[in-house]
Amino acid sequence: MDMQDEEVNPQVNLALDLMRRLPPQNAEENLASLVTLLPDLTEDLLNTVDQPLKVQTCAKTGKEYLLCEYNRDGNSYRSPWSNEFSPPLAEATYPSSKLRRLEQAANDAFDTYRELYFEGGVSSVYFWDLDPGFAGVVLIKKVGDGNRRMKGAWDSIHVFDVQEKGRNAHYQLTSTVMLYMVTNKPELGHMNLSGSMTRQAEQDSLVDDPSMHIANIGRMVEEMEIKMRHLLKDVYFGKTKDTVNDLRSSESLAKIKRQQEMQREIASKLQERQPKTQQ
Repeated sequence: MDMQDEEVNPQVNLALDLMRRLPPQNAEENLASLVTLLPDLTEDLLNTVDQPLKVQTCAKTGKEYLLCEYNRDGNSYRSPWSNEFSPPLAEATYPSSKLRRLEQAANDAFDTYRELYFEGGVSSVYFWDLDPGFAGVVLIKKVGDGNRRMKGAWDSIHVFDVQEKGRNAHYQLTSTVMLYMVTNKPELGHMNLSGSMTRQAEQDSLVDDPSMHIANIGRMVEEMEIKMRHLLKDVYFGKTKDTVNDLRSSESLAKIKRQQEMQREIASKLQERQPKTQQ
């Protein structure tokens, strides 16, 4: 999304800037409001604004998969498990048979990755052919269980482009993470902590076999998610902690009073010693 900001209509840039500052869990409602205000920019906004991922169940396999612009054709969405659209389409675009086999292997690999790192949630991988090369997207969604009056969600969208050069391949990755957490506890009150972040990376890697694309892409996604998780922790959680500490000290009132009395006592002793020192 960031790569195209300078090339699009200035109004779209302003709309994107506004969307980045609004809670991601309300992205669908906010986008609908923007489209109502700017109907001429509907297509641009729909193609550039990242929204929280939606989950659908594959009618053929019974497995859940994620919906996005990259597996949509009209009003239908393609399942990565069955390779079929829902609702069915008479004419639709599918990846080539070679790329479809790679897509199936990638879905199995990232399904394992998701279970290891997120211990739940849903993941989906979609590939499409380019001339030359190919591109794809890795989607991961994890929603909190809502226990203890807390709820939240993590949505990550990793879009990549692959250009093969002999035994090497050049990878371009654009990753977006949307995170929100809402708590409603008597001791804390109502708190909404949310935001989104987009980062990019490029890499050249050896490719002796087509299956190595999955390992290379998986490594880039893993490193990017770890990096962005730490950034989100520092930016959102660290800043929130600093703000809370500025508003209210975590020390007890009695301890603060003792420290103040000690400071006054030390200051008094220093003042008593000062004339003697001057003599």
